[in-house]
Amino acid sequence: MNQNTAIGVTGLRKSFGGQVVLDGVDLHVPAGTIFSLLGPNGAGKTTVVRILSTLITADAGTVGVAGHDLVTDPDGVRTAIGVTGQFSAVDKLLTGEENLRLMGELYGLPKQECHRRAAELLARFDLVEAGKKPAATYSGGMTRRLDLAMTLVGEPRVIFLDEPTTGLDPRSRHAMWDIIRELVAGGVTVLLTTQYLEEADHLADRIAVLDHGHIVAEGTAAELKRRIPGGHVRLHFADVRELDTAARILAGGTPDAESLTLSVPNDGSRRALKALLDRLDDASIETESLTVHTPDLDDVFFALTGHDTDAREELSR
Repeated sequence: MNQNTAIGVTGLRKSFGGQVVLDGVDLHVPAGTIFSLLGPNGAGKTTVVRILSTLITADAGTVGVAGHDLVTDPDGVRTAIGVTGQFSAVDKLLTGEENLRLMGELYGLPKQECHRRAAELLARFDLVEAGKKPAATYSGGMTRRLDLAMTLVGEPRVIFLDEPTTGLDPRSRHAMWDIIRELVAGGVTVLLTTQYLEEADHLADRIAVLDHGHIVAEGTAAELKRRIPGGHVRLHFADVRELDTAARILAGGTPDAESLTLSVPNDGSRRALKALLDRLDDASIETESLTVHTPDLDDVFFALTGHDTDAREELSR
């Protein structure tokens, strides 16, 4: 695994009681990026995270994390990673500061370093005032911030976030997104599983869709959307004459005389848009405006996995 690769997975396999959960999964996550793993219930996302974080062993395959081989150097992997699970690891009976100091002690840090890291992370996550209060008094957003702060006590280079914003209100979710972006800007690599497709769309540099133990698609959000039929360009014209001329030139388009628009099938890629505009320029046709409409990740998810979803559905493991 080269130094620019934070996570490298080849041929990962895992079965439970004769049921195949992962069947030859390959992943390549560049350092300093956010990689999102999507999939329906039972697809194997959490199993991937549990294997990569050394909680369970794989049946087959090779795995490298932060330059360490998962089989020959699991301790090296553990020192390089942090894990924030779907369910909070915060001790509600302790204060925020005590939770952080306890985590430092578990990492074997000197007492003075535990205090320093706790103070630094409370400030970073806007929890200074709350740090002296029991975590039981925290809101959901504050608890998730503290949970992530605890993950950072050991200064990990790779972080596994397993549905980190589950149950948060929109404001708290966006605040968590900002924190994740800041971490990556500082050089941390994030592997994110999420139940919110919007979250993957906003955060991830690359997305892999896992279904029935296989990676069925991988790419940027834009690349995945372009794979799905239904993308089109809507052209708006100044008058009916321009609209009619464009409709004759751009075969397959659907004109709307009332709105003076023409919808033309198009995947929205730069090459496809350039070809369309070149044809209009060659015919000396002027457009008032142009908008590109592409399928969203919900459409991608349904098309690739056969499992419908909407903003209310929770896609977990």
